[in-house]
Amino acid sequence: MSEHIDIDHELITIRHYLHAHPERSFREFGTSIYLTDQLKAHGIEILHNPLETGVVGLIQGEAGPGPRIGLRADIDGLPIVEDSGLEFSSVNEGVMHGCGHDLHMTGLLGAAFWLAEHRDKFAGSIKILFQPSEETGQGARAMIDAGLVDDVEAIIGTHMAAGQLAIGVEPMMAGCVKFRVTLHAQGTHAGYPYKGTGPIEALASIILSLQTIVSRNVTPFHPLVLSVTEVHGGHVWNVVPAEAGFQGTVRYFHKSDGNLVGRRFKEVVEHTAEAYGISADVVWDDFQDPLVSDPGLAKAVAADVNDYAQLEPIRQSMAGEDFCEFAKVTLPVFAFVGSNGQEGCADWHSPHFVGLDESIPTFVNFYVDTALRVLNELK
Repeated sequence: MSEHIDIDHELITIRHYLHAHPERSFREFGTSIYLTDQLKAHGIEILHNPLETGVVGLIQGEAGPGPRIGLRADIDGLPIVEDSGLEFSSVNEGVMHGCGHDLHMTGLLGAAFWLAEHRDKFAGSIKILFQPSEETGQGARAMIDAGLVDDVEAIIGTHMAAGQLAIGVEPMMAGCVKFRVTLHAQGTHAGYPYKGTGPIEALASIILSLQTIVSRNVTPFHPLVLSVTEVHGGHVWNVVPAEAGFQGTVRYFHKSDGNLVGRRFKEVVEHTAEAYGISADVVWDDFQDPLVSDPGLAKAVAADVNDYAQLEPIRQSMAGEDFCEFAKVTLPVFAFVGSNGQEGCADWHSPHFVGLDESIPTFVNFYVDTALRVLNELK
């Protein structure tokens, strides 16, 4: 099924423009106009999109009737001041494509251009989905709720990473939890602590105890991270506060682990608070599932990879990806595409992050080859 696609200067120019003009989540107005213009220039039909940003195109195959699939790329930038040293660095102060979305978009555009020129090679149809607001974890769900993937039998996505190309049946990106704990106590004068039930000691005990959940409850063969990232309590040096709290995140690759940690988390917080004579409110927002490709389609796609790239083992990422939302309504196929995995290079979300133009051909070939393979598998 593999097609070897050469990349011309047009895509390099597109990538540099997109990198230089990032926009925040759900504010990708200029980006959406630019993507629309690029698709129209290559004869690709633009479908109605009820969202304020994002773009949906359609390429109808000429080899007969068949299934409809989707190719997706995320389009939003991050609230970061870029310090990458690139000649085409962001011109939008305080916003940066620090997670490779400019490369995702460019790869999908290149694939769309090729597919539009070779409609005779496939039956069925392909939706081109440029998704807003991946960084907030809300964009995929917005597209689903808008009905934009109701007619899609499978959807294909990418994220840049190290190596060349990785796809398989294992979990690829982590499920994500946001948690917040608020402790309620009886405040008092700092010179008379026995007259109150201050929350500070309980807060410290809870945070230390939470770290045993991973080490004493989850198998060491399942990666899982629990991180407290913000702590607050009190404003005055001589007052024991009546309230304190903290927030953070849990990342996991197996849903059963996420459920277990959620149960133990609440037990530790509530029982420790009770031991200190105070109460606790727990907000546990398990808002994003682990990202896992459909096993059958992943195996079929992986069989073609070595024709155009080096197939790598999956290196799981503790970062989340809202592409996982699509798995609730259709068959997901997801790959890591390598771009600048050199030792010592800056990672995603860093102001020094640099993705490489040299990765564009792999993105394009993956989208094209996977689209043709999946259409064939779904016949």
